[in-house]
Amino acid sequence: MMGAIGILGMLVLLLLRVPVALALMASALLTYGWIVNPDAALARFGQDAYRDAANSALIIVPMFVLMGMLLANSGLGADVFRALDRFLWRLRGGLSMATVGASAVFGAVNGSAIAGATTMSLVAVPEMRAAGYNRGFSGGVTAAGSTLGMLIPPSSLLVLYGLLTSAPIGQILIAAVIPGVIATAALMLTAYLMVRRNPELAPSIGDKPAISKRRAVLQVWPVPVIFGVSMGGLYGGFFAPSEAGAVGAFLALAYGVLSRRLTWSTFAGALSRTVRISAMVFLLVIAGKMFGYFLAVSRLPASLGRWVGELDMAPIVILLAIFVIYFVLGALMDETAILVIMTPIALPIVLALGYDAVWFGVVSIMMLLTGLICPPVGVLVFVVSGVTKIPLGEIYRGIWPFAAAQSLCVVLVFLVPSIATYALRYMG
Repeated sequence: MMGAIGILGMLVLLLLRVPVALALMASALLTYGWIVNPDAALARFGQDAYRDAANSALIIVPMFVLMGMLLANSGLGADVFRALDRFLWRLRGGLSMATVGASAVFGAVNGSAIAGATTMSLVAVPEMRAAGYNRGFSGGVTAAGSTLGMLIPPSSLLVLYGLLTSAPIGQILIAAVIPGVIATAALMLTAYLMVRRNPELAPSIGDKPAISKRRAVLQVWPVPVIFGVSMGGLYGGFFAPSEAGAVGAFLALAYGVLSRRLTWSTFAGALSRTVRISAMVFLLVIAGKMFGYFLAVSRLPASLGRWVGELDMAPIVILLAIFVIYFVLGALMDETAILVIMTPIALPIVLALGYDAVWFGVVSIMMLLTGLICPPVGVLVFVVSGVTKIPLGEIYRGIWPFAAAQSLCVVLVFLVPSIATYALRYMG
Protein backbone atom coordinates (compact mmCIF):
# COMPACT_ATOMS: atom_id res chain seq x y z
CA MET A 1 0.00 0.00 0.00
CA MET A 2 2.78 2.46 0.87
CA GLY A 3 4.52 1.61 -2.40
CA ALA A 4 1.39 2.51 -4.34
CA ILE A 5 0.96 5.71 -2.31
CA GLY A 6 4.58 6.66 -2.99
CA ILE A 7 4.13 6.21 -6.75
CA LEU A 8 0.91 8.25 -6.66
CA GLY A 9 2.63 11.03 -4.70
CA MET A 10 5.47 11.09 -7.21
CA LEU A 11 3.01 11.41 -10.10
CA VAL A 12 1.23 14.28 -8.34
CA LEU A 13 4.55 16.10 -7.92
CA LEU A 14 5.31 15.61 -11.61
CA LEU A 15 1.92 17.07 -12.53
CA LEU A 16 2.83 20.07 -10.38
CA ARG A 17 5.93 20.45 -12.61
CA VAL A 18 8.41 19.46 -9.90
CA PRO A 19 11.68 18.28 -11.56
CA VAL A 20 11.77 14.53 -12.04
CA ALA A 21 14.76 13.86 -9.79
CA LEU A 22 13.34 15.95 -6.93
CA ALA A 23 9.91 14.30 -7.26
CA LEU A 24 11.50 10.85 -7.04
CA MET A 25 13.65 11.82 -4.05
CA ALA A 26 10.80 13.47 -2.14
CA SER A 27 8.44 10.56 -2.70
CA ALA A 28 11.06 7.98 -1.72
CA LEU A 29 12.21 9.90 1.35
CA LEU A 30 8.73 10.55 2.76
CA THR A 31 7.29 7.10 2.19
CA TYR A 32 10.42 5.27 3.37
CA GLY A 33 10.37 7.46 6.47
CA TRP A 34 6.76 6.43 7.07
CA ILE A 35 7.53 2.72 6.63
CA VAL A 36 10.64 2.75 8.88
CA ASN A 37 11.23 6.10 10.61
CA PRO A 38 12.36 9.60 9.47
CA ASP A 39 15.85 9.39 11.01
CA ALA A 40 16.58 6.07 9.35
CA ALA A 41 15.30 7.44 6.03
CA LEU A 42 17.59 10.48 6.16
CA ALA A 43 20.60 8.40 7.17
CA ARG A 44 19.96 5.75 4.55
CA PHE A 45 19.45 8.15 1.68
CA GLY A 46 22.44 10.23 2.67
CA GLN A 47 24.66 7.17 2.53
CA ASP A 48 23.10 5.87 -0.68
CA ALA A 49 23.46 9.23 -2.43
CA TYR A 50 27.16 9.37 -1.60
CA ARG A 51 27.73 5.75 -2.64
CA ASP A 52 25.89 6.14 -5.93
CA ALA A 53 27.67 9.41 -6.79
CA ALA A 54 31.05 7.84 -5.95
CA ASN A 55 30.42 4.98 -8.40
CA SER A 56 33.33 5.02 -10.84
CA ALA A 57 31.05 3.70 -13.59
CA LEU A 58 29.46 7.16 -13.78
CA ILE A 59 32.59 8.51 -15.49
CA ILE A 60 31.23 7.06 -18.73
CA VAL A 61 28.53 9.74 -18.79
CA PRO A 62 30.71 12.88 -19.05
CA MET A 63 33.14 11.12 -21.38
CA PHE A 64 30.54 10.19 -23.99
CA VAL A 65 28.70 13.50 -23.58
CA LEU A 66 31.96 15.44 -24.06
CA MET A 67 32.74 13.40 -27.18
CA GLY A 68 29.36 14.29 -28.65
CA MET A 69 29.59 17.97 -27.75
CA LEU A 70 33.07 18.31 -29.26
CA LEU A 71 32.05 16.66 -32.52
CA ALA A 72 28.83 18.66 -32.72
CA ASN A 73 30.81 21.89 -32.34
CA SER A 74 33.25 20.71 -35.02
CA GLY A 75 30.57 20.72 -37.74
CA LEU A 76 30.75 16.99 -38.36
CA GLY A 77 26.98 16.66 -38.72
CA ALA A 78 26.94 18.92 -41.78
CA ASP A 79 29.85 16.99 -43.34
CA VAL A 80 28.05 13.67 -42.93
CA PHE A 81 24.86 15.03 -44.50
CA ARG A 82 26.68 16.46 -47.52
CA ALA A 83 28.66 13.24 -47.97
CA LEU A 84 25.54 11.07 -48.01
CA ASP A 85 23.78 13.55 -50.28
CA ARG A 86 26.61 13.07 -52.80
CA PHE A 87 25.79 9.35 -53.04
CA LEU A 88 21.97 9.62 -52.87
CA TRP A 89 21.23 12.79 -54.84
CA ARG A 90 20.05 10.93 -57.97
CA LEU A 91 17.16 9.32 -56.07
CA ARG A 92 13.89 11.20 -55.74
CA GLY A 93 13.72 11.89 -52.04
CA GLY A 94 17.47 11.36 -51.72
CA LEU A 95 17.83 14.38 -49.45
CA SER A 96 15.35 12.91 -46.98
CA MET A 97 17.20 9.59 -47.00
CA ALA A 98 20.49 11.43 -46.53
CA THR A 99 18.93 13.21 -43.53
CA VAL A 100 18.05 9.92 -41.86
CA GLY A 101 21.45 8.41 -42.64
CA ALA A 102 23.29 11.48 -41.41
CA SER A 103 21.24 11.49 -38.20
CA ALA A 104 22.21 7.86 -37.60
CA VAL A 105 25.90 8.39 -38.35
CA PHE A 106 26.02 11.59 -36.31
CA GLY A 107 24.20 9.80 -33.48
CA ALA A 108 26.88 7.10 -33.50
CA VAL A 109 29.45 9.65 -32.33
CA ASN A 110 27.15 12.09 -30.59
CA GLY A 111 24.55 10.14 -28.60
CA SER A 112 22.09 13.03 -28.23
CA ALA A 113 18.74 13.16 -30.02
CA ILE A 114 18.27 16.87 -29.33
CA ALA A 115 21.74 17.75 -30.63
CA GLY A 116 21.04 15.69 -33.73
CA ALA A 117 17.65 17.35 -34.27
CA THR A 118 19.15 20.81 -33.92
CA THR A 119 22.04 20.07 -36.28
CA MET A 120 19.90 18.44 -38.96
CA SER A 121 17.30 21.21 -38.72
CA LEU A 122 19.97 23.76 -39.50
CA VAL A 123 21.69 21.73 -42.21
CA ALA A 124 19.21 19.38 -43.90
CA VAL A 125 15.87 21.19 -43.75
CA PRO A 126 17.07 24.28 -45.71
CA GLU A 127 18.47 21.96 -48.39
CA MET A 128 15.19 20.06 -48.67
CA ARG A 129 13.13 23.25 -48.73
CA ALA A 130 15.36 24.69 -51.48
CA ALA A 131 14.68 21.54 -53.53
CA GLY A 132 10.93 22.05 -53.13
CA TYR A 133 10.27 19.37 -50.51
CA ASN A 134 7.01 19.53 -48.58
CA ARG A 135 7.47 21.40 -45.28
CA GLY A 136 5.77 18.80 -43.10
CA PHE A 137 7.67 15.97 -44.76
CA SER A 138 10.99 17.81 -44.32
CA GLY A 139 10.34 18.45 -40.64
CA GLY A 140 8.95 14.97 -40.04
CA VAL A 141 11.88 13.08 -41.54
CA THR A 142 14.30 15.30 -39.61
CA ALA A 143 12.58 14.69 -36.27
CA ALA A 144 12.20 10.95 -36.90
CA GLY A 145 15.82 10.52 -37.95
CA SER A 146 17.01 12.37 -34.86
CA THR A 147 15.54 9.71 -32.57
CA LEU A 148 18.29 7.36 -33.74
CA GLY A 149 20.79 9.28 -31.60
CA MET A 150 19.13 7.78 -28.51
CA LEU A 151 19.36 4.20 -29.81
CA ILE A 152 22.67 3.95 -31.62
CA PRO A 153 25.54 3.83 -29.10
CA PRO A 154 26.93 5.76 -27.37
CA SER A 155 23.44 6.72 -26.19
CA SER A 156 22.83 8.51 -22.92
CA LEU A 157 19.58 6.57 -22.43
CA LEU A 158 21.36 3.23 -22.84
CA VAL A 159 24.02 4.28 -20.34
CA LEU A 160 21.38 5.55 -17.90
CA TYR A 161 19.51 2.24 -18.11
CA GLY A 162 22.71 0.37 -17.32
CA LEU A 163 23.45 2.59 -14.34
CA LEU A 164 19.91 2.20 -12.98
CA THR A 165 19.85 -1.58 -13.31
CA SER A 166 23.54 -2.41 -12.72
CA ALA A 167 23.38 -4.33 -16.02
CA PRO A 168 26.65 -4.46 -18.02
CA ILE A 169 26.80 -1.12 -19.84
CA GLY A 170 29.12 -2.49 -22.50
CA GLN A 171 26.66 -5.26 -23.38
CA ILE A 172 23.75 -2.81 -23.51
CA LEU A 173 25.63 -0.52 -25.90
CA ILE A 174 26.64 -3.37 -28.21
CA ALA A 175 23.17 -4.95 -28.12
CA ALA A 176 21.66 -1.74 -29.53
CA VAL A 177 23.87 -1.67 -32.65
CA ILE A 178 21.90 -4.11 -34.85
CA PRO A 179 18.47 -2.72 -33.82
CA GLY A 180 19.83 0.75 -34.55
CA VAL A 181 20.90 -0.29 -38.05
CA ILE A 182 17.49 -1.88 -38.66
CA ALA A 183 15.69 1.25 -37.46
CA THR A 184 17.86 3.42 -39.72
CA ALA A 185 17.12 1.26 -42.75
CA ALA A 186 13.40 1.25 -41.94
CA LEU A 187 13.22 5.05 -41.74
CA MET A 188 15.18 5.48 -44.98
CA LEU A 189 12.92 2.98 -46.74
CA THR A 190 9.86 4.76 -45.37
CA ALA A 191 11.07 8.09 -46.75
CA TYR A 192 11.72 6.49 -50.16
CA LEU A 193 8.30 4.80 -50.30
CA MET A 194 6.50 7.97 -49.21
CA VAL A 195 8.05 9.92 -52.06
CA ARG A 196 7.34 7.14 -54.56
CA ARG A 197 3.70 7.09 -53.47
CA ASN A 198 3.33 10.87 -53.38
CA PRO A 199 5.92 12.58 -55.63
CA GLU A 200 4.65 16.00 -54.51
CA LEU A 201 6.50 15.49 -51.24
CA ALA A 202 9.78 15.78 -53.17
CA PRO A 203 8.87 17.21 -56.60
CA SER A 204 12.39 17.39 -57.99
CA ILE A 205 15.83 15.86 -57.75
CA GLY A 206 18.31 18.29 -56.26
CA ASP A 207 21.34 19.60 -58.08
CA LYS A 208 24.41 17.40 -58.20
CA PRO A 209 26.61 18.31 -55.21
CA ALA A 210 29.84 20.01 -56.18
CA ILE A 211 31.84 17.79 -53.88
CA SER A 212 33.37 14.62 -55.37
CA LYS A 213 32.71 11.17 -53.94
CA ARG A 214 36.31 10.86 -52.87
CA ARG A 215 36.19 14.21 -51.09
CA ALA A 216 32.90 13.26 -49.47
CA VAL A 217 34.43 10.11 -48.03
CA LEU A 218 37.50 11.97 -46.80
CA GLN A 219 35.31 14.52 -45.00
CA VAL A 220 33.64 11.91 -42.79
CA TRP A 221 36.66 9.76 -41.91
CA PRO A 222 36.44 10.75 -38.21
CA VAL A 223 33.14 8.87 -37.86
CA PRO A 224 34.35 5.34 -38.62
CA VAL A 225 37.65 6.01 -36.86
CA ILE A 226 36.17 7.32 -33.61
CA PHE A 227 33.25 4.87 -33.55
CA GLY A 228 35.47 1.97 -34.61
CA VAL A 229 38.14 2.65 -32.00
CA SER A 230 35.82 3.36 -29.05
CA MET A 231 32.98 0.89 -29.76
CA GLY A 232 35.26 -1.60 -31.53
CA GLY A 233 37.64 -1.61 -28.57
CA LEU A 234 34.67 -2.12 -26.25
CA TYR A 235 33.31 -4.97 -28.38
CA GLY A 236 36.69 -6.65 -28.62
CA GLY A 237 37.25 -6.48 -24.88
CA PHE A 238 40.18 -4.06 -25.13
CA PHE A 239 38.36 -1.24 -23.33
CA ALA A 240 36.00 -1.03 -20.41
CA PRO A 241 32.96 1.21 -21.10
CA SER A 242 34.50 4.15 -19.22
CA GLU A 243 37.78 3.72 -21.12
CA ALA A 244 35.90 3.58 -24.43
CA GLY A 245 34.26 6.90 -23.54
CA ALA A 246 37.59 8.48 -22.60
CA VAL A 247 39.22 7.30 -25.84
CA GLY A 248 36.29 8.64 -27.85
CA ALA A 249 36.44 12.02 -26.11
CA PHE A 250 40.20 12.27 -26.70
CA LEU A 251 39.84 11.42 -30.40
CA ALA A 252 37.03 13.96 -30.76
CA LEU A 253 39.23 16.63 -29.15
CA ALA A 254 42.17 15.71 -31.36
CA TYR A 255 39.98 15.93 -34.47
CA GLY A 256 38.63 19.32 -33.48
CA VAL A 257 42.10 20.71 -32.82
CA LEU A 258 43.82 19.22 -35.87
CA SER A 259 41.01 20.27 -38.22
CA ARG A 260 41.06 23.76 -36.63
CA ARG A 261 37.30 23.65 -36.27
CA LEU A 262 37.37 23.82 -32.50
CA THR A 263 38.01 27.25 -31.01
CA TRP A 264 38.49 28.19 -27.39
CA SER A 265 34.93 29.50 -27.20
CA THR A 266 33.37 26.37 -28.70
CA PHE A 267 35.58 24.20 -26.51
CA ALA A 268 34.44 26.08 -23.41
CA GLY A 269 30.83 25.77 -24.57
CA ALA A 270 31.23 22.02 -25.02
CA LEU A 271 32.68 21.69 -21.51
CA SER A 272 29.86 23.78 -20.02
CA ARG A 273 27.13 21.72 -21.68
CA THR A 274 28.90 18.50 -20.71
CA VAL A 275 28.94 19.52 -17.05
CA ARG A 276 25.25 20.47 -17.10
CA ILE A 277 24.09 17.31 -18.86
CA SER A 278 26.29 15.08 -16.69
CA ALA A 279 25.02 16.71 -13.50
CA MET A 280 21.45 16.13 -14.62
CA VAL A 281 22.15 12.45 -15.37
CA PHE A 282 24.00 11.98 -12.07
CA LEU A 283 21.05 13.43 -10.14
CA LEU A 284 18.62 11.20 -12.04
CA VAL A 285 20.73 8.12 -11.28
CA ILE A 286 20.85 8.97 -7.57
CA ALA A 287 17.11 9.68 -7.51
CA GLY A 288 16.32 6.54 -9.48
CA LYS A 289 18.39 4.39 -7.11
CA MET A 290 16.64 5.97 -4.11
CA PHE A 291 13.24 5.35 -5.63
CA GLY A 292 14.16 1.78 -6.51
CA TYR A 293 15.35 1.09 -2.95
CA PHE A 294 12.14 2.52 -1.52
CA LEU A 295 10.10 0.28 -3.83
CA ALA A 296 12.17 -2.73 -2.74
CA VAL A 297 11.48 -1.95 0.94
CA SER A 298 7.77 -1.55 0.21
CA ARG A 299 7.89 -4.97 -1.53
CA LEU A 300 5.66 -3.65 -4.29
CA PRO A 301 7.78 -4.92 -7.25
CA ALA A 302 8.14 -8.35 -5.63
CA SER A 303 4.40 -8.52 -5.03
CA LEU A 304 3.71 -7.49 -8.61
CA GLY A 305 6.17 -10.12 -9.84
CA ARG A 306 4.43 -12.85 -7.83
CA TRP A 307 1.01 -11.66 -8.95
CA VAL A 308 2.05 -11.61 -12.58
CA GLY A 309 3.62 -15.05 -12.24
CA GLU A 310 0.31 -16.42 -10.94
CA LEU A 311 -1.66 -15.01 -13.86
CA ASP A 312 -2.92 -17.54 -16.37
CA MET A 313 -1.50 -15.53 -19.25
CA ALA A 314 1.34 -16.02 -21.70
CA PRO A 315 4.48 -14.05 -20.73
CA ILE A 316 4.50 -12.33 -24.12
CA VAL A 317 1.03 -10.88 -23.40
CA ILE A 318 2.26 -9.43 -20.11
CA LEU A 319 5.31 -7.97 -21.83
CA LEU A 320 3.08 -6.47 -24.50
CA ALA A 321 1.01 -4.77 -21.79
CA ILE A 322 4.18 -3.31 -20.26
CA PHE A 323 5.31 -1.92 -23.59
CA VAL A 324 1.89 -0.41 -24.27
CA ILE A 325 2.30 1.48 -20.99
CA TYR A 326 5.74 2.65 -22.13
CA PHE A 327 4.30 3.81 -25.44
CA VAL A 328 1.43 5.75 -23.85
CA LEU A 329 3.74 7.37 -21.31
CA GLY A 330 6.22 8.19 -24.09
CA ALA A 331 3.64 10.44 -25.71
CA LEU A 332 2.91 12.22 -22.43
CA MET A 333 6.21 12.51 -20.55
CA ASP A 334 9.93 12.99 -21.08
CA GLU A 335 11.63 9.73 -22.07
CA THR A 336 14.31 10.06 -19.38
CA ALA A 337 11.67 10.47 -16.69
CA ILE A 338 9.83 7.37 -17.91
CA LEU A 339 13.02 5.31 -17.92
CA VAL A 340 13.92 6.33 -14.35
CA ILE A 341 10.38 5.83 -13.04
CA MET A 342 9.37 2.63 -14.81
CA THR A 343 12.60 0.62 -14.69
CA PRO A 344 12.46 -0.24 -10.94
CA ILE A 345 8.82 -1.28 -11.38
CA ALA A 346 8.93 -3.17 -14.68
CA LEU A 347 12.34 -4.87 -14.53
CA PRO A 348 11.55 -7.26 -11.63
CA ILE A 349 8.44 -8.40 -13.52
CA VAL A 350 10.41 -8.95 -16.71
CA LEU A 351 13.12 -10.89 -14.90
CA ALA A 352 10.49 -12.99 -13.13
CA LEU A 353 9.13 -13.94 -16.55
CA GLY A 354 12.59 -15.20 -17.51
CA TYR A 355 13.59 -12.47 -19.99
CA ASP A 356 17.00 -10.84 -20.32
CA ALA A 357 17.64 -7.42 -18.75
CA VAL A 358 19.85 -6.26 -21.64
CA TRP A 359 17.24 -7.14 -24.25
CA PHE A 360 14.52 -5.46 -22.21
CA GLY A 361 16.59 -2.29 -21.98
CA VAL A 362 17.05 -2.08 -25.76
CA VAL A 363 13.39 -2.76 -26.57
CA SER A 364 12.02 -0.41 -23.91
CA ILE A 365 14.25 2.42 -25.15
CA MET A 366 13.12 1.73 -28.72
CA MET A 367 9.56 2.06 -27.45
CA LEU A 368 10.35 5.35 -25.76
CA LEU A 369 11.85 6.79 -28.93
CA THR A 370 8.48 6.63 -30.62
CA GLY A 371 7.19 8.95 -27.91
CA LEU A 372 9.85 11.50 -28.84
CA ILE A 373 7.91 12.28 -32.02
CA CYS A 374 4.30 11.66 -30.95
CA PRO A 375 1.86 14.31 -29.68
CA PRO A 376 1.17 15.92 -27.30
CA VAL A 377 4.78 16.08 -26.03
CA GLY A 378 6.97 14.96 -28.95
CA VAL A 379 9.99 16.92 -27.77
CA LEU A 380 11.93 16.46 -31.02
CA VAL A 381 9.02 17.85 -33.01
CA PHE A 382 9.14 20.96 -30.84
CA VAL A 383 12.91 21.24 -31.40
CA VAL A 384 12.61 20.94 -35.19
CA SER A 385 9.66 23.33 -35.29
CA GLY A 386 11.47 25.87 -33.14
CA VAL A 387 14.59 25.82 -35.31
CA THR A 388 12.92 25.67 -38.73
CA LYS A 389 9.72 27.64 -37.95
CA ILE A 390 7.65 24.88 -39.59
CA PRO A 391 4.24 24.72 -37.81
CA LEU A 392 3.85 21.83 -35.37
CA GLY A 393 0.70 20.58 -37.07
CA GLU A 394 2.45 20.15 -40.41
CA ILE A 395 5.33 18.21 -38.84
CA TYR A 396 2.94 15.92 -36.96
CA ARG A 397 1.06 15.20 -40.19
CA GLY A 398 4.32 14.35 -41.94
CA ILE A 399 5.75 12.20 -39.18
CA TRP A 400 3.15 9.48 -38.62
CA PRO A 401 4.53 7.06 -41.29
CA PHE A 402 7.93 7.23 -39.58
CA ALA A 403 6.34 6.59 -36.18
CA ALA A 404 4.63 3.54 -37.69
CA ALA A 405 7.96 2.31 -39.09
CA GLN A 406 9.60 2.70 -35.69
CA SER A 407 6.76 0.76 -34.08
CA LEU A 408 7.27 -2.09 -36.55
CA CYS A 409 10.97 -2.18 -35.62
CA VAL A 410 10.01 -2.46 -31.95
CA VAL A 411 7.67 -5.36 -32.75
CA LEU A 412 10.43 -7.08 -34.72
CA VAL A 413 13.01 -6.89 -31.92
CA PHE A 414 10.27 -7.79 -29.43
CA LEU A 415 9.35 -10.97 -31.30
CA VAL A 416 12.94 -11.90 -32.27
CA PRO A 417 15.11 -11.16 -29.20
CA SER A 418 18.21 -12.60 -30.90
CA ILE A 419 18.39 -9.42 -33.01
CA ALA A 420 19.56 -7.59 -29.89
CA THR A 421 21.55 -10.40 -28.30
CA TYR A 422 23.27 -11.88 -31.37
CA ALA A 423 26.30 -9.54 -31.28
CA LEU A 424 26.86 -10.34 -27.60
CA ARG A 425 27.82 -13.93 -28.43
CA TYR A 426 31.11 -12.77 -29.94
CA MET A 427 31.84 -9.89 -27.59
CA GLY A 428 35.30 -10.01 -26.02
